[in-house]
Amino acid sequence: MAFSERVSRLKSSLIREILAAAQRPQVMSFAGGLPAEAMLPALDWQGMPPAMGQYGMSEGEPQLRELLAAEARSLGVACEASQVLVVSGSQQTLDLAAKLYIDQGTQILLEGPTYLAALQIFQLFGADCLTVELEADGPDLTALRSNLERHRPAFIYLIPTFQNPSAVRYSEAKRDAVAALLDEFGVTLIEDEPYRELTFDGGSARPIVSRLRKASWIYTGTVSKTLLPGLRVGYLIASPDLFPHLLKLKQSADLHTNRVGQWQAMQWIGTERYQQHLVQLRSFYRERRDGFQAALTRHFEELADWQVPQGGLFFWLTLKQPLDTRTLLAPALDQDVAFMPGEPFFSEPDQHHGHLRLNFSHIDPVRLDEGLKRLAAVIRQAQRAQAA
Repeated sequence: MAFSERVSRLKSSLIREILAAAQRPQVMSFAGGLPAEAMLPALDWQGMPPAMGQYGMSEGEPQLRELLAAEARSLGVACEASQVLVVSGSQQTLDLAAKLYIDQGTQILLEGPTYLAALQIFQLFGADCLTVELEADGPDLTALRSNLERHRPAFIYLIPTFQNPSAVRYSEAKRDAVAALLDEFGVTLIEDEPYRELTFDGGSARPIVSRLRKASWIYTGTVSKTLLPGLRVGYLIASPDLFPHLLKLKQSADLHTNRVGQWQAMQWIGTERYQQHLVQLRSFYRERRDGFQAALTRHFEELADWQVPQGGLFFWLTLKQPLDTRTLLAPALDQDVAFMPGEPFFSEPDQHHGHLRLNFSHIDPVRLDEGLKRLAAVIRQAQRAQAA
């Protein structure tokens, strides 16, 4: 068959494959970024207008756009509802941005490590993915300046708040410095903030886009981590020069985001009920984070190093005796344990061995200790075999 050249670059999603394998009820999964089902709120469908079953506006429901713009302004993002585009989950933002900017060989800049599904879609469109290493409080600024000077990438994609997979939260100083550099070099910022509301220490920081003075920008978020992922409702807010192009791309992709999901999002966003739900959600995940940290200390203290995440859904482990963690996947699944190897989160996976991403939000706490115990045993056995 004569498929497009792009299809030759299409890679299956390792995380989707692992999630499929983890569907077996006996599997203890640390793999996905799934919210806890116990915290998915019950939805009330009473009062939804029948018109919500009809075709809608490509931009999204006007009321929802107003609500999202107000939320963004409260974070310091200077924007109007006319700059808001409701999308089918923030993953669609990445698809639209890729279509807007990327041709074969287009250079873009990413964190190392970065969000797996972003890497997948950017590479599908043919991007040359350059990376800047993450430090404990954000990107290596020397490396960032060097990349901007040498390559002038089409855009930089960042996840500054409880980054996936590393859980890093950029400091105020790093956010200011990144904004200043992007203004200096005129490079577009795509800022992805799906985990902003999941803060466990009460700390947060203004988005980087709110600090920009010249550079173009796209800010994207979702209700998938705070309400229900199944709604498939996300949003992007873009600088005025980019918005019309993104809207046309959205129109050609799917006409509009599902209106039923948008109506549900409108029943929550900006309400006291939503704020109470977020307080409960943070408390629930903080307890799960603490339980996970205790179990990690019991079973992994000699095996790995990690930072305790102050928000988000993940622990990022670095093995003290590195090995290709992809080779651990089959033996772990044999022991009914699933996890996410670290290599696929890098644009050059074979140069970055020894990391694991572990999700703490979804697994039943009753099974947590046994799951980490089995995973630690699999790692020890592999390291002994490697040393032999």
